[in-house]
Amino acid sequence: MMEDLVSTFIFFFAVIDPIGTVPVFIAATTGFEDVEKRKVALKAVLVAALVLVFFIFTGEIILDAIEIPLSAFQIAGGIVLFLFALTMIFGESKPDEEIKMVKNVNETAIFPIAIPSIASPGAMLTAVMITKNSDHSLFEQFESTLVMFGVLSITLILILLASKIHRVIGNSGASVISKVMGLILSALAVSNVLAGFKDYFDL
Repeated sequence: MMEDLVSTFIFFFAVIDPIGTVPVFIAATTGFEDVEKRKVALKAVLVAALVLVFFIFTGEIILDAIEIPLSAFQIAGGIVLFLFALTMIFGESKPDEEIKMVKNVNETAIFPIAIPSIASPGAMLTAVMITKNSDHSLFEQFESTLVMFGVLSITLILILLASKIHRVIGNSGASVISKVMGLILSALAVSNVLAGFKDYFDL
């Protein structure tokens, strides 16, 4: 039983990727005040939690009802992640005042931080598979949900500390991290798309 919980934790930690969310959070909240960053962090994790809980309870039903294969969902998520990665790499630099005018706290919390950074397509699929009704009892599904909340709590702690990290490295450092992470995210997105095609075509 303990091995299953540890396995579930590792699985969720990998697909939610709390550490990888930190540079995304820094890049997406550049120009925000500390209070706004905290609001974005709290709202992003809350929205991500609601989305994942929604998939735990209804994801299997919805995907089966509209006959969408998991591989197609993975391909779509990879494309969305790739498009966001491109904005991180090629996005224009803007003065802080202009960034504040363009960005909205609520929109930033939802996209790209809550979705697809925290509640990624991989995390959504994991939520569906780990709580699959035919393979897991109600108690096991409850335990998996608690483990997921534990990973989300770690994510919240890390992105709340991101402001301190940003204070040390400054906007230029955040810009460098953003572009480097953009490259990494683009590679991850392509990997997801290729894996989706492999599963879809049974290669």
